[in-house]
Amino acid sequence: MKRNSIFVLALALFSLIDGYLLSAISLVGRTGINLFYTQYKFLKTWWKGALLVFIVWVILFTVQSYFGKRASKATSNIINCAALIIAIIGLYLSYADFRNSLSHRWLGERFHLGVYLFWLGWIAISIFMLLKKREAGTGTDTTPRQVSSLQ
Repeated sequence: MKRNSIFVLALALFSLIDGYLLSAISLVGRTGINLFYTQYKFLKTWWKGALLVFIVWVILFTVQSYFGKRASKATSNIINCAALIIAIIGLYLSYADFRNSLSHRWLGERFHLGVYLFWLGWIAISIFMLLKKREAGTGTDTTPRQVSSLQ
């Protein structure tokens, strides 16, 4: 439990950094958000971006932790590996989009770093769950049960 709280505090710290980086949009990016993409205005305020990132990370952490406690070790590892692969693909697709889409390239490098940090946070959650030792009494019971024959 103590490792979980330390990890969540680390996620909170990184979400503050991420919120700052996401709010550091270039002038061209800010103009685009003000004129065309008004649904992303929350990204201009650092604490709103940080709060959103932290909430998403906590949801991901909770879901992966739930499967780590309720599912068998093999199933839990498969789910965490799938989440890790999805996060790595998201990181790569974000990088490719920022390199190939002119409008996204104009958002600025600090904004790009904020997006990359989001994906790295999810990767860290998945690796943390993969390396986490199971607590006694958790997961599905895989021991065979004795069937009584009272017929």
